Amino acid sequence: MTLWESLVRSDGRPSGALSDAARTVRLADLIGGSFLSGPRETLYDRSVVLAIRDPLTAALAMVELDGIVRRMVLCPAGVASEHMPHVARTAEADAWVSDAAGEPPSIPVPVQAEAGRALRPYAGEGSEFRGTEWVLLTSGTTGAPKLVLHTLASLISAFAGRPAELSPGRVWSTFYDVRRYGGLQILLRALLAGSLVLPDPDESIPAFLGRVAAAGVTHISGTPSHWRKALMTGAAETIAPAYVRLSGEIADQGILDALRTAFPHAVIAHAFASTEAGVAFEVQDGKAGFPEALIALPEHGVELDVSRGTLRIRSPGNAQRYLGESPALKDADGFVNTGDRLELRDGRFYFTGRTGGVINVGGLKVHPEEVEAVINAHPAVRMSLVRARRNPITGAIVTADVVLERPETDTRSAESEVLRENILESCRKVLASYKVPAMIRFVPSLEMSASGKLVRRDA
Repeated sequence: MTLWESLVRSDGRPSGALSDAARTVRLADLIGGSFLSGPRETLYDRSVVLAIRDPLTAALAMVELDGIVRRMVLCPAGVASEHMPHVARTAEADAWVSDAAGEPPSIPVPVQAEAGRALRPYAGEGSEFRGTEWVLLTSGTTGAPKLVLHTLASLISAFAGRPAELSPGRVWSTFYDVRRYGGLQILLRALLAGSLVLPDPDESIPAFLGRVAAAGVTHISGTPSHWRKALMTGAAETIAPAYVRLSGEIADQGILDALRTAFPHAVIAHAFASTEAGVAFEVQDGKAGFPEALIALPEHGVELDVSRGTLRIRSPGNAQRYLGESPALKDADGFVNTGDRLELRDGRFYFTGRTGGVINVGGLKVHPEEVEAVINAHPAVRMSLVRARRNPITGAIVTADVVLERPETDTRSAESEVLRENILESCRKVLASYKVPAMIRFVPSLEMSASGKLVRRDA
């Protein structure tokens, strides 16, 4: 079944709408209409790169093209121009769809089409083709992205056939780019049951959340870093969602408690998902980590394994494979190794960090996220970034950049020195000495990637 066929109700029409700051498009308007400049027939059974920069236009193109094209490559904002030839070659692209702001084709392709913002009448014939491959790009901060192959079935496996997940009448929104896995999950949920309010790429958080409030959004998602920035602006006070979702980064107790205070009547949920592994689980008990019982009692066909020290996932939501010459996506047992390390404490697993993100202090390993969780729990702290700094004796030392709850604090004052020492003391109480930051620097903000995650670079 295609995405469009999944949207159509018994009366032959889909419900819901997609909107951004400038326009609202009802899904029913797509009946007899198209946002593509030429006939869809030219794209039948082709491998198509969607280099569409406008998020709403990109979302509408996905609806139009699923079930028509052989392969659909979703290029999010922020993909470096020099990586586009690699993307096109790896995807074996023979068609390119862009908009006025999109990337021009980086390699010769037989077919080029444009997706516009205006709906035009369209009476083209349907296609019998039904097997579209959905290709997403990984969100690494350096190097060329990997291309991850999904099907519509794997993308919707986390909620397909579950009435509680697809209750009608929901109004969704997300800080995510809908061309990345986290945002695509929300887009598909909204298309299948509800409507979606999309952010504009250059829109401020207060302006976006003002539209969210005006639209009566009931369900909204983002990374912990998205939510920390939203809380810092004060704009979060203008919305009253029934459901708040975090994913993409470790949800520590500090951000969960802050969201519970900001939204006392909402369900606060944090999910673990990745582009390769799909959605593993969602936790709604207000606590960081997840219960040990999830390992022993898999739900909805999702199997979790922690026997090798990292979280491994086998489920219908796993991607099929990488395209090109990337390594195998799954191991010999059919599991995707996420590379996220875990620690079991009192019947609950806690994420301690990524395998590749360890700071080596004189041969002792420090996971930055573990230290950040302690710093972020301090009532004067909104968010932090722990990183390595080279040291001639130990090889590296731990340092931390910290954004305060009150960013206007004079960081050169005696009061700020007392606060810095107070934060360090809270670290000393729960962390081994080699994990305690040797230096804390107060900063006004932290850099976020296009995927909404903190940018992590060694000094």
